[in-house]
Amino acid sequence: MNLVGRRAPDFTVPAVLASGDIIDDFHLLDEVKNKYCVLFFYPLDFTFVCPSELIALDRRVADFKKREVEIIGISVDSQFTHHAWRNTAINQGGIGPVGYTLAADVGHHVCQSYGIEHPDMGVALRAAFLIDQSGVIRAQVVNDLSLGRSIDELIRLIDALQYHEKHGEVCPAGWQKGQRGMVASPEGVAAYLAEYAEQL
Repeated sequence: MNLVGRRAPDFTVPAVLASGDIIDDFHLLDEVKNKYCVLFFYPLDFTFVCPSELIALDRRVADFKKREVEIIGISVDSQFTHHAWRNTAINQGGIGPVGYTLAADVGHHVCQSYGIEHPDMGVALRAAFLIDQSGVIRAQVVNDLSLGRSIDELIRLIDALQYHEKHGEVCPAGWQKGQRGMVASPEGVAAYLAEYAEQL
């Protein structure tokens, strides 16, 4: 299901905050109001690819924060399992005290509302949704269970969105922060390709 361009489905679930505190009523759109958000679905705690992704996210928390982006991790595990995973050492298969919220979708309602529940396994696919400051989904990335995501690509998408919002130009293939954008017109694409086509 493609949700790009639509308002992010809201939810209220239990969660473990970055502080390690457990709460019963984490409300997505209240928590990320007027902020950007990466909603980061993963299949299960205490599994295999998942800790590598969540640790990679944690190691880039400062990069997300300077872009005013909140990270919310979410799986079908309970808040108590999340808490135990955070309190398990990395060299024991845990993730340590990650610096972002882990939400608990025990009822599977959230992954179903985002259209990313695995058809056979009953867990979330590896999906990430970039939500803008108005609560609208601007990008989504969905991988099968065995395919880990690139956290740097998520940051690149955030940079591209923020560049577009600031300058009005669009971001061509492989665009990186600091590069020029493209004017969205026949003349703009011709001028861009005349200069950069060989680098694509």
